[in-house]
Amino acid sequence: MAKVELKQPIVEEIREAVNGAASAVLVDYRGLTVEQDTVLRKTLREAGITYKVYKNTMMRLAFEGTDFAQLDKDLEGPSALVISKTDATAPAREIAKFAKTADKLEIKSGVVEGTYYDAAGMAKIATIPSREELLSKFLGSIQSPVANFARVIKQIAEQKEA
Repeated sequence: MAKVELKQPIVEEIREAVNGAASAVLVDYRGLTVEQDTVLRKTLREAGITYKVYKNTMMRLAFEGTDFAQLDKDLEGPSALVISKTDATAPAREIAKFAKTADKLEIKSGVVEGTYYDAAGMAKIATIPSREELLSKFLGSIQSPVANFARVIKQIAEQKEA
């Protein structure tokens, strides 16, 4: 069997993984211990995020013709691909959170909803809360004035009764 035939299924696997992905992040995992890597994989899997190490040439081939081709310039050295199909900021957020305990882990770059970001840009994206957190904060801010108004009306009614 030719080398190309052996590589084709891996390229297709990567293409399938990034197809319809909200975001993809390239990570340099050099220096992580096996224990740290296992914990990282478990954490990401629980968050619904895919984490896999591929050869750079395979990723380059799979990214051709997609928004993720912008990541080609950062495919040097060991690279892991972190993908989320639902929450666009989740990979960056989870990797940044884990990197606080494992300082060897670093984000190289990423593509979020079709836009390329370098390591500094991904660090900023990592600070964005999840969609659910943003919605709950928004609802809380809407609810707060109504609740305050209701308390004031209740106090006025109690004063008039007395």
